[in-house]
Amino acid sequence: MRRANVAVQLLAPLALLALVGFVGSFLDRPRALEVTAALVAAAVVVALHVFVGNSGVLSFGHIGFFIVGAYAAGEMTVPADAKQSVLPNVFSPIRDHTLGNTESLVLAAAVGGVYALLVGIPLMRLSGLAAAIATFAVLGITYNVVRNWEEIGPGPLTLSTVPETTDLWQATVGAAAVVVLAFLYQRSRLGRQLRAAREDPAAAQAAGIDIHRQRLWAFALSGALAGFAGGLYVHYAGTINVADVYLQLTFLTLAMLVVGGMGSLWGAVLGGLLVSGLDSFLIDAENEQIGGLDAPSGTRLVAVSAFMALVLILRPTGITGGKEFRLPRVRRKPRSTPAAQSR
Repeated sequence: MRRANVAVQLLAPLALLALVGFVGSFLDRPRALEVTAALVAAAVVVALHVFVGNSGVLSFGHIGFFIVGAYAAGEMTVPADAKQSVLPNVFSPIRDHTLGNTESLVLAAAVGGVYALLVGIPLMRLSGLAAAIATFAVLGITYNVVRNWEEIGPGPLTLSTVPETTDLWQATVGAAAVVVLAFLYQRSRLGRQLRAAREDPAAAQAAGIDIHRQRLWAFALSGALAGFAGGLYVHYAGTINVADVYLQLTFLTLAMLVVGGMGSLWGAVLGGLLVSGLDSFLIDAENEQIGGLDAPSGTRLVAVSAFMALVLILRPTGITGGKEFRLPRVRRKPRSTPAAQSR
C-alpha cells in the first residue's frame, strides 16, 4: 500500500496535466491557447514549490529566474535575419548564433539554474522575512538590468519574432517533466534533509545536515526549472516584455501556490491550473469575450486576491491541506472468532 501511494503521488499530477492537455485539444484556438498558458503556469508554480515547499522559506525572486530563462531562449531563437532589427545592440555571441527549440529550452534551464546558484550562495544563509525581502531584491535587480542593459536584450522594448513552438503537446510534456524532476528531488536524500531542516532546524543541524547547502541545492534546481518554464512561455507567447512578467506574475504565481497548498506537489499543480483558469476567465470578462460580460479593468487581480483570501480563511494550508494525493484507505472487517460465532 505504501509503494502504491508513492506512485500515486507522481501519477496523480501527471494524469491531471495529461487530462487538461487532452481536453484542450478539442477546444477552439483561443481556448486551447488559454489551456496552454495554464500548463505553462503550472510548470512555474511547481518550480517555485521545489524550493518554498521543501524549505519553508518564502521566495519572491523566482520570476527573476523565469525572466532570464525566457529572454535567453527567446533571443537565441530569433531568426538570424531579424536580429539586426530586433536586437541591434546585443553582444556578438547573441547576435551571431541561433539555436533550435530544444536547445533553447536547455539553455533557459541552465541560465536560470546558474543564476539562482550564484545569488543563492549569500541569500540561503537567511531565513524568514529577511530571506523573502532579499529574494524580492533579486527580482528588482533582475528587472532593472534586463530592462536597461541593451547589450543583453532589447531593453524596454518588446522582444518579438520568437518562434511560437510551445503548443499543447510541448506545454503538457514540459510541465510533466518539471513535475517528475520535482518529485524525484523531494523523494531524494537531499529533499528529505531539506524538509527535516524545515521542520526543526536545530535538530537538523545537530544531526549533521548543512542547512545552507541543502537550501542552495533546492534554490538552484528550482531556478533551473523556473528558467525552463520561462523558455516554454516565450515560445508560447512569441513575444515578451519584462514589464509584463514582473510583479503581476510574481503575485499570481504565489497565489497559485498558496491556494493549492505550498507543502505538496499535488497542490502546486492543482493551484496552478485552477487559478490560471480563473485568471483567463476574468481576462475574457474584462475584454467582453464571454456573453458580452463587461467587467471593469483590474477585476482579475481583485477577484484572484479575494479568492486567495477566501481559501486561506476557510483552509489555511490550501485546498489540498499541503498533502499529496493518496489512495483512500480500505477498512477490513475484523474476522470473527469461533467463540464469537458460537454465541
